[in-house]
Amino acid sequence: MPIALPSNRPRERFYRGGVRITRFRGEAPAAAREPEDWIASTTTIRGESDLGLTVLPDGRMLRDAIAADPVAWLGAAHVERWGADARLLVKLLDAGQRLPVHAHPHDDFAAAHLGRPHGKAEAWYILEGGVVHVGLRQEAGAAVLADLVSRQDPEGLLSLLHEIEVAPGDVVWVPPGELHAIGAGVLLLELQQPEDLSILLEWRGYELDATDVWHLGLGSDLALSAVSTVRRSEPEIASFVHRAPRTGSVFPAEADRYFRLERVDVDGVTGIAAGFSVVVATDGRMEVGGETVHRGSVLLVAADEGEAVVDGRGELLIARPPAP
Repeated sequence: MPIALPSNRPRERFYRGGVRITRFRGEAPAAAREPEDWIASTTTIRGESDLGLTVLPDGRMLRDAIAADPVAWLGAAHVERWGADARLLVKLLDAGQRLPVHAHPHDDFAAAHLGRPHGKAEAWYILEGGVVHVGLRQEAGAAVLADLVSRQDPEGLLSLLHEIEVAPGDVVWVPPGELHAIGAGVLLLELQQPEDLSILLEWRGYELDATDVWHLGLGSDLALSAVSTVRRSEPEIASFVHRAPRTGSVFPAEADRYFRLERVDVDGVTGIAAGFSVVVATDGRMEVGGETVHRGSVLLVAADEGEAVVDGRGELLIARPPAP
């Protein structure tokens, strides 16, 4: 049967939030800085040995369970191509304050300079709307960015970025290297590569030690070389931010090499195709593979479970790794 997952909310993050996750998940109130729910996580917070990892109801860490039987969890085709690497991290994120302007490195940079197997592409499905900032409105070289960073000029940084109003049901694609910030009040479901790697261009007003955290210990020049300085046109931004279709794949095709998200409008009996997946209910009440779900429920489905039968009415979001 699918596995119902409770929330997994690392404490004392560097920004405020968490109330909207509490409300969505139907949980008891959380601390002021628990703004993320790391779902089906085989990834740790940078610098930590186990913080961020999902613990299954039987007490095993999901990371260890997958390592012990990767084919059962991920499927034979996935394991043949990528081994026991799940290649996916899913989060709920509640921006109790605007997040700092930041970017994430791409795969080649992460491998060459950080010794990590992935960079960090990400995409969002908006659950509660607000403002997001994505992509440069004008060219801005590394020297311009370095000056704004050294002066800790948030207004200057934000002025470089496109500001976009988003509503529930919108999706946002954030390629590696793209500068972005999530505005206060936004609740979203994030799919990303399974790494915790952020180049933070601002830290004033956040619970951060700026000494070397912002540039991942690489030094400012090298870190900023991972940040895109290319202007994004309005049509390009429109391809990054759009309304999700009512059913089917919701992210731009460019994201499919990293992860996939499907939206399912349930009205009666349907099925979820076999494969490793994270299922998030956003509305209604349904039975999924024998588990009762409602808004805020999260299920983990192993590949060897086969097709999961769904019966009821509501909406599901189904997150998966890339197709092998």
